[in-house]
Amino acid sequence: QSSIIFTGQTTYSTGSNPKSLNAVDINGDGKPDIIVVNSGSNNVGVLLNIGNGTFAAQTTYSTGDRPNSVVAADVNGDGKPDIIVVNSGSNNVSVLINIGNGTFAAQMTYSTGTGPYEATAADVNGDGKPDIIVVNYLSNNVSVLLNIGNGTFAAQTTYSTGNGPDSVVAVDVNGDNKTDIIVANFGSNNVGVLLNYC
Repeated sequence: QSSIIFTGQTTYSTGSNPKSLNAVDINGDGKPDIIVVNSGSNNVGVLLNIGNGTFAAQTTYSTGDRPNSVVAADVNGDGKPDIIVVNSGSNNVSVLINIGNGTFAAQMTYSTGTGPYEATAADVNGDGKPDIIVVNYLSNNVSVLLNIGNGTFAAQTTYSTGNGPDSVVAVDVNGDNKTDIIVANFGSNNVGVLLNYC
């Protein structure tokens, strides 16, 4: 069995206190780019892959206060991944629409519960469009924001969780072809499963 060897790291500057990452092909060139939320500078940085494992300097886009988590999903059905950012300090999520060539429109914000911590994007109502699911650490609930088309979302519907939910997964757990929700309840020492009866 051959050994595995990595080079020493090459670093790329971000904003202050980078908190969460995603890697996805933003500009359609077949190469994964980097998306990073900068919690201390209230923005999200996009570093485009320029080939050979190297990246361009970040381009930043404003978010809400204390962005904590980032998700990439095509929310408007144009085949390009958009950015969803969870803003823990402003109790909302930012949606930044990919307008092509690796650039994004200014954020649109949607209210969540208190202290949103992490999100995922999944189709919960079977219409083929990704919805936003957010766990709210301080209000002990999970928000579901339905995608109403063109990259816009309805106001949240909330469901109770245990104490301090800080992680969320969306998956069909009972084989009925509907997306269910699993949350990790940090303060309750358990996981909660919310079955989808849509």
